[in-house]
Amino acid sequence: MTDRRGAGGAAPRRRGQGELETQVLAALRAAPGAVAAGWVRERLGGDLAYTTVVTILTRLHVKGAVTRERSGRSFRWTAVADEAGLAALRMRRVLDSESDREAVLTSFVSTLPPGDERLLRALLDAAEESEEEEEG
Repeated sequence: MTDRRGAGGAAPRRRGQGELETQVLAALRAAPGAVAAGWVRERLGGDLAYTTVVTILTRLHVKGAVTRERSGRSFRWTAVADEAGLAALRMRRVLDSESDREAVLTSFVSTLPPGDERLLRALLDAAEESEEEEEG
């Protein structure tokens, strides 16, 4: 087994949940177009296994945050969501996995700080107005 300790003998910092997805998505958003997984790996510093990058890209594809097109025997990847969109997809996935949506939403909203609650109210009002304009 290879010792993965960095300079000074310390073990490398473990990324937080979702942090690697965010980094991969940021790399894709900076890409000049559709790119291969190897291109993404290079932009992330190259310390990740190629298969890890492909796994993250595939997870992002399943979540709808990236698209892929066949290129030979592999794929070329393009971001379709930004970091905020990825966070929203995660939130939606959590909400969809719960049986009592009302309880989850009630709990979520009740823990928001006042500024976030006002922002959410304003966003919901704007969405409602937009729906009314489309119908009328």
